[in-house]
Amino acid sequence: MTPPLDIPFNRPEVTGRELDHMAEALASGHTSSGGPFSKRAGAFLQQATGAEEVLLTTSCTDALELSCLLLDLGPGDTVVVPSFTFTSSALAFARQGARILFCDIEPETLGLDPRHLAELLDDSVRAVVVVHYAGIACDLDGIRKVLAHRPDVALVEDAAHGLLGRWRGEPLGGLGRMSTLSFHETKNFVCGEGGAILLNDAADVDRARVLYDKGTDRQAFFLGQVDKYSWRDTGSSFGLSDVLAAYLVAQLEQAESIQSRRRRVFEGYLEALQGPAEQLGLRLPVLPEDCDPAWHLFHVLLPDAEMRAPVMATMREQGIGTTFHYVPLHSSEGGRRFAARTTECPVSTDVSSRLVRLPFFNTLTEAEVARVVGSLVGAVESVS
Repeated sequence: MTPPLDIPFNRPEVTGRELDHMAEALASGHTSSGGPFSKRAGAFLQQATGAEEVLLTTSCTDALELSCLLLDLGPGDTVVVPSFTFTSSALAFARQGARILFCDIEPETLGLDPRHLAELLDDSVRAVVVVHYAGIACDLDGIRKVLAHRPDVALVEDAAHGLLGRWRGEPLGGLGRMSTLSFHETKNFVCGEGGAILLNDAADVDRARVLYDKGTDRQAFFLGQVDKYSWRDTGSSFGLSDVLAAYLVAQLEQAESIQSRRRRVFEGYLEALQGPAEQLGLRLPVLPEDCDPAWHLFHVLLPDAEMRAPVMATMREQGIGTTFHYVPLHSSEGGRRFAARTTECPVSTDVSSRLVRLPFFNTLTEAEVARVVGSLVGAVESVS
């Protein structure tokens, strides 16, 4: 049996009034979606991102699936997705029959590469999904320039890492036609499992509400727009329980404190690793001047792919949990199955093979950061 870690990779935190809010939701008798806490969480997210409407979902995957339905994507349509991302970014569209074009990432922000996107665009492309890796905005300026002559192509932000991050002063999640968020236990703000879709075009709101509510105009009924509600369209049951929304509200109430502490962890790693990184050939995260990160995670790129397994094993033996990140989707079994055509993504392949994520959570102390850094440096030195 593997002994417990002294410093795990992640440790979700109860920040304040989570249990009180959940008890209040239970006592209210409204525990399904659309209750008082759902409205409070939605209002916070709407103010933070400038969205026209916010719909809480059971996961970010659900939110992406709702975006696919809203865009009427299916067989014959193609969606461009970065190869270096979680499966949901592609799966949500593939399950509706759309084909996927996997795009490489650029090496600075690890976001979708505008140059490769320009090469991939053809008449079948209906949407482009962008990911703000680690909560650092991708090259939105370059992506917008590529799409300037294609107003028919929807930009979808997978902002699972990006809540409260900004690009040129604009909030991540407010930059695409629609955006999705995650409140999984590994994210900055959590409720166990949860997500949201942010609708940034007012023209999408009415239909999104119907798709969200099992294809009915139930929301229009509650708003007094119709005298009864009935089946209108396709859709599904996407709503988040108000009990989980209550947990989320307590997290969002502590947003300033959570982000401040996560920033200290990130900057602690960055400062402590500057010297060793230069000596050992480690690549640290790049923060473009026009980006205010969401402080979601801290990663290191090792100089050699063969080093990763022994480095991670050594750190685990010392009681420190690390992990790598995505296996490139273009080279996966599912990726090959659902791809519109074969694409080459060499940067994704290289980054995926060398990336190590360090422990990162709200309550990580300065002493623990120093211990992680010491362990990482020692492990790299031992296999160099």
